[in-house]
Amino acid sequence: MTREPIARDVVVDGKRLETVRYGGDPARPAIVMLHEGLGSISLWRDLPQRLRERTRCTVVAYSRYGYGRSDVLREKRVPEYMHHEGEVVLPALLAQLEIERPILFGHSDGASIALIFAGAHPGAVRALVLEAPHVFVEDLTVRSIAAAKTTYATTDLPAKLRRHHADSDATFFGWNDIWLDPRFRDWNIERYAERVRVPVLLIQGEADEFGTAAQLDAIAARVADTQTLMVPRAGHSPHRDAPEPVLARVAAFVDHLGMNDERRTW
Repeated sequence: MTREPIARDVVVDGKRLETVRYGGDPARPAIVMLHEGLGSISLWRDLPQRLRERTRCTVVAYSRYGYGRSDVLREKRVPEYMHHEGEVVLPALLAQLEIERPILFGHSDGASIALIFAGAHPGAVRALVLEAPHVFVEDLTVRSIAAAKTTYATTDLPAKLRRHHADSDATFFGWNDIWLDPRFRDWNIERYAERVRVPVLLIQGEADEFGTAAQLDAIAARVADTQTLMVPRAGHSPHRDAPEPVLARVAAFVDHLGMNDERRTW
């Protein structure tokens, strides 16, 4: 097992994306991590390494266009931006990195993108771990994102984000503006869940300020094989608020996938 991470820039859909790989057992499927709406490789902190250690899987993370040290966002996002990520960018990225049938670990926007990918390409994924996913827009989410705009204007949040993104303003407003756009209120990806044919682990913080358990209920009603972990006292990022129970549950979920017959390449 390669212990040192391998960083690599790739060009997908005409955009340069940063990626990192933590090598694991080649007999186990890769776990590909999809970050939240203000996330990046660096904002996962040590979770990819810890996930590799607990599951013995290769773990791959990347920063989407407009995030981290990937190319800076140059245009306004449209309501279908997550559809494009799940249906166009992610399949092309996996093909370029020669990753077949991964387990997708998505957080927030990343969880929604993972679900879109699994619904659009049901044979191309091994399983899903969806942390704080969104499948429709809730009033709570809009209120919290509006409050985040005030926080960005009145606190040191821009300075904090600059440590993780090449252009913190472009990253923040690219996310904030589209979620507050009136056109986005009709955004809904429940139909993608109906096409998912793989096991799904749903994770939600009981004190999540950006979404409710109704999101998980909507997925569970449409996917035959689901498990749910509600994390007490955790907010929108249970992997940061309560890393040990999240890691333990994800490791158990992965171990029960019967994955010893699976193969992946990099």
